[in-house]
Amino acid sequence: MLLVCLNKISMKRLFVLLSLGLGVVIAANAQNPIIHDQFTADPTARAFEGRVYLYPSHDIPAPANFSRKDWFCMEDYHVFSSDNLVTWKDHGVILSQDKVPWGNHEAYAMWAPDCIFRNGKYYFFYPATPKDFKMGSIGVAVADKPYGPFKPEATPIKGTRGIDPCSFIDKDGQAYLYWAGGNIYVAKLKDNMLELASDPKVIEGLPKGFKEGPFFFERNGFYYLTFPLVLDKTETLAYCMGKSPMGPFEYKGLIMDQSPTGCWTNHHSLVQFKGQWYLFYHHNDYSPQFDKNRSVRVDSLFFNSDGTIRKVIPTLRGVGITSAMDKIQIDRYSKIGGGTSIAFLNENNKFEGWKTVFAQKGSWLQYNRVDFGHKKLSKAYLRVKSSQGGILEIKADNDNGMEIAKAVVPSKNAWTVIQVPVIKSPKAVKNLYAVLNSGEQVEIDWLYFK
Repeated sequence: MLLVCLNKISMKRLFVLLSLGLGVVIAANAQNPIIHDQFTADPTARAFEGRVYLYPSHDIPAPANFSRKDWFCMEDYHVFSSDNLVTWKDHGVILSQDKVPWGNHEAYAMWAPDCIFRNGKYYFFYPATPKDFKMGSIGVAVADKPYGPFKPEATPIKGTRGIDPCSFIDKDGQAYLYWAGGNIYVAKLKDNMLELASDPKVIEGLPKGFKEGPFFFERNGFYYLTFPLVLDKTETLAYCMGKSPMGPFEYKGLIMDQSPTGCWTNHHSLVQFKGQWYLFYHHNDYSPQFDKNRSVRVDSLFFNSDGTIRKVIPTLRGVGITSAMDKIQIDRYSKIGGGTSIAFLNENNKFEGWKTVFAQKGSWLQYNRVDFGHKKLSKAYLRVKSSQGGILEIKADNDNGMEIAKAVVPSKNAWTVIQVPVIKSPKAVKNLYAVLNSGEQVEIDWLYFK
């Protein structure tokens, strides 16, 4: 699933594109993870100017001058945007540690950031380690556009010691800043968004356990304080509700359970976009053996009638609708069974993505929300590999649904693109279903229709 081919673009040209703010489109379909060419974590999603802007931290391999090779390492921030949550544009680096006037340029501690709009300006809040090597502080960078260029202030916000800032502006115009550092803190911000207007206050009454990464929002008169929380071994996502931005808050439970695969951290944000709420979070999809390299995901989120949040079950499929005429990466499945499994295409470069392995007759996969349009489709194309060969049947919706195509996979132990006729062309949005009718160990990279 190689969705970015940077070897076709000179690095000089890429640098020019990013410098001009033109960006690079880096993803073709809304599948988890959503950023496919680099590690991203701690995502703050904000709706600005009809688009969702994503402000994550950026995990990188530890450089030679960073002593902890087994720890999180982050030197800069990118910003990404999308108008449909399907195609994401990388606007490039908006701030790096060597551009922070007050920061230690070798700390590699650019933890979770945030961005908010006020009075015609965009305020980017970020943590960094001061030059005196004491506990991190919160800085601000200001821009005229949500993708920058951002100019960092000369000093951090006085009175802030910690990481993971989150900003919030209430309906009366009062701005607040939340952050973590042993506890979760809140303070009012002055109208200039650069200084605290009150002393920091520890938010009391939260459940026991390690807490960080606060994200705060308001909905229908309820104020929600959400945060990663360790109840057992790894971080869950938890939340409280209250009637004012500074509390008191009542603990309500979990938004997401801890990782079933042992990824120690999770970090998140919630955003409403085009009438639907979404949860952005992260997992170590591209780095299953090292959970300090993480990748951003997104899934739909729903509220109950009393304002409480329904628990989100993580998916590979993610959100959005996939066009039948784009390459459908079915390894980001909705359901599998009968011996179907997923593996990396290239263990030496996991950013190439995954493949689907139909192990035996009866192995099947379902991929939801494919838009077949309203014109008749005549051909299906599949990138396949199998030393044994087999016959793969593609249907709409389920095993009893419309037969779209039947692909005879050749016995060839190398990747091959095959073309097969469409038997019957579906219309509009349908779920895609694939089942191996005969053969074994049939591998598929992608498929699409014309």
